[in-house]
Amino acid sequence: MSVPFTLGALPTLSRSTVDRQEDLRTNPARLVSRWPDARVVLLDDTGRTPVVEGASTLAFRKAIDFGSAPPADAVFLGEWQDVDYWSLPGGPSGEADTVKMAGSWGFVEEVPRADGEVWVELRGYGDLLDDTSAGLFTTAQALRFWRRQAKFCTRCGSETELVQFGWASKCTGCGREEYPRTDPAVICLVHSLEGTNGSHVLLARQPIWPAGRYSVLAGFVEAGESLEACVVREIREEVGAVVSDVRYLGSQPWPFPRSIMLGFTARADRSAALVPADGEIEEALWVSRAEVRAAFENSAVRGEGSKPTPIADGAAEIILPGNSSIARVMLKAWADAEE
Repeated sequence: MSVPFTLGALPTLSRSTVDRQEDLRTNPARLVSRWPDARVVLLDDTGRTPVVEGASTLAFRKAIDFGSAPPADAVFLGEWQDVDYWSLPGGPSGEADTVKMAGSWGFVEEVPRADGEVWVELRGYGDLLDDTSAGLFTTAQALRFWRRQAKFCTRCGSETELVQFGWASKCTGCGREEYPRTDPAVICLVHSLEGTNGSHVLLARQPIWPAGRYSVLAGFVEAGESLEACVVREIREEVGAVVSDVRYLGSQPWPFPRSIMLGFTARADRSAALVPADGEIEEALWVSRAEVRAAFENSAVRGEGSKPTPIADGAAEIILPGNSSIARVMLKAWADAEE
């Protein structure tokens, strides 16, 4: 007898080893004293960070190269194996060329390269990083996006300054403090009613996505709404399906710009007509487990070796969600499960 499927693997951007050490954010003496031996994660204006070419570890910088104490825009990320980690804005020190790299969704992209390092972005290359690097990059990216949106006080409009080493902002006018916020969004794998885990999964695509790309459905939680109620509402609004048996699977931070994806699964009748939301969903369809398994086989090779998978007797083709998304982990867990 089959059992309800679970994620099985930790989503790519949920991986982390670093202790955030919240109490140290208000202990400047401790952090400043260890600054000379700390390491720094650089983020350029587009959110890219350097990785040693061919490696899975971030190319950290020595903190002492940026001064004898943390600069005003330095953000403390945490501690790992008795080393403090920070983030700072910065780009390549030398002239950069470009190199082709296999990115997310089976595409090959050109990324900057300088001094033996490639500058990659989190969405496309987070899955290639080790657990420590993935966690540091994800946190640095989240705080970068927050800071870019919190430069002015929402109460009086005055400029704000970073305090607590990047984990809060303080208004220079009225003194109001603000902290990084995360917007919850649900993402739900809807499967058909057969057996325990169903025989088909509901996939959809937005009009702005690359041709052939499909994923499970997602949407933001509204004010005063429970997560489960959001799942039911979003699926109904986006494709007209009525779901039941909503069940939580797991979560993943998604700092683009400041979300956390809360993964669920639910059941729906695949004989009922689907009604894609005009302007939001270009197409929605039911895909069999065999077709999803074939899609994973076709996307096992990153980049130019990947290819779309025919479905529905050749009537359409699908490309699976990117390697850094929780959607891919959800689909893999469902595909590997028995009906």
